[in-house]
Amino acid sequence: AGGGFVAQSGGGNYEGGVTAFVLVTCTAAAMGGLLFGYDLGISGGVTSMEPFLTKFFPSVFKTMNDETKHDSEYCKFDSQLLTLFTSSLYLAALVASFFASAVTRIFGRKASMSFGGFAFLMGAILNGLAVNIVMLIIGRLLLGVGVGFANQSVPVYLSEMAPAKIRGALNIGFQMAITIGILAANLVNYGTVLAQINGRSGWRISLALAAVPALMMTIGSLFLPDTPNSIIERGYPEKARQMLQKVRGTEHVDNEFQDLVDASEAAKKVEHPWRTIFQPKYRPQLVICTLVPFFQQLTGINVIMFYAPVLFKTLGFGDDASLMSAVITGGVNVLATFVSIYSVDRFGRRALFLEGGVQMIICQIATGAMIGWKFGLNGEGTLSQNDANLILISICTFVAAFAWSWGPLGWLVPSEICPLEIRPAGQAINVAVNMFFTFFIGQFFLTLLCHMKFGLFFFFAGFVVIMTIFVAFFVPETKNVPIEEMNRVWKAHWFWGKYIPDDAVIGANHAKNDV
Repeated sequence: AGGGFVAQSGGGNYEGGVTAFVLVTCTAAAMGGLLFGYDLGISGGVTSMEPFLTKFFPSVFKTMNDETKHDSEYCKFDSQLLTLFTSSLYLAALVASFFASAVTRIFGRKASMSFGGFAFLMGAILNGLAVNIVMLIIGRLLLGVGVGFANQSVPVYLSEMAPAKIRGALNIGFQMAITIGILAANLVNYGTVLAQINGRSGWRISLALAAVPALMMTIGSLFLPDTPNSIIERGYPEKARQMLQKVRGTEHVDNEFQDLVDASEAAKKVEHPWRTIFQPKYRPQLVICTLVPFFQQLTGINVIMFYAPVLFKTLGFGDDASLMSAVITGGVNVLATFVSIYSVDRFGRRALFLEGGVQMIICQIATGAMIGWKFGLNGEGTLSQNDANLILISICTFVAAFAWSWGPLGWLVPSEICPLEIRPAGQAINVAVNMFFTFFIGQFFLTLLCHMKFGLFFFFAGFVVIMTIFVAFFVPETKNVPIEEMNRVWKAHWFWGKYIPDDAVIGANHAKNDV
């Protein structure tokens, strides 16, 4: 199918079904996404609150309210110091992801989740109590450490625990938690403004409530089991077999257990995962783990998620209206993610990638055209209610497309394609690239908006065109393929097959015997 660009989904005949145990553990683990989501949603709202700006960024507040200081609506919030508040977290997450890789491999996925939750909790407390910019930034850095550890360990945990036939749906629980975190943050921001909580307390409440998802993850992870893959990797095969039987709901797990053992034996031969992942036979995984998060951020989604209130305020929405618009986009994000949970294991990853890409291209062009028509190059203009509604509809349609395609799949696909010996390194690269470009967009978006104006939306649309073409030719279908047999997919691919040696295909022997 697809002109030879789609490898047929294979997979071993593993016994066992979908158990309540695996559903409960994966749901609990997925809550780690709340950390990332809450922060994505809270930052833009807080940085548009006047009490916060007057306390920490008085020069920005003065410029924002002084019509003589800026002649363009595009440049109203352009401040490197203000964007550093938002983006410093992602720089810390980038660095933390490399340490998280080692912790995840040596101490297990569960240990990484616990540490990530604790670091995020400390950051939330510091931010809620901040009295100066130093406390604020240190708190953000600790939040970043938490996000780095959570985003490194949770997708791997979900992919390893889930049976192949619903791995996509369970893994997308992580993205669902991110979207719920974003919506919760938007509601908190809107609530503090609506209740007219001013002075010192409004922004403190918004920042301090990050402790809620942090506590959920820290305490919840203490009760989670580790994955059979991780238990074997750390030298406890019998314990791993028992856990696999519990996860799959059957004692007959010989085929799957043997694949896990084979994968672990291959992993033990690898002394340096970071050096190993650059070998030619891991070229497909390295490229996908690098380009998928790069492309995910260059959709422009975090422009909407970080800065929705600031963006809507810049476009002429009032204070309350801008925060309410952010709540609406957050709600669309959550609802659309349900579409991916339903469809990812039915229609596959590629179908969602491609449809979502086309929809995002149309929406970015439409949004840019409407903003350009109203504000032009000089940034002078106003929006009528109908104009504002049209822009909001276009942005919501864009958010929906992202939420059922690149949003969840940007975490799912890299976490399910790497063999055990390079899995922590592969996921660390995925997180690091994601965080670097999240940092880049966070740090420079307001400056880019100031200089590129409405053309910024066309810039992002161009990247979505490139990434959609990349998926069409170079990303094979991975639905229903057991995670330790993924090399069979790469071997069958028209381009990547030449990199995969025959002896790298785990499970081939007993799969033939089962026929």
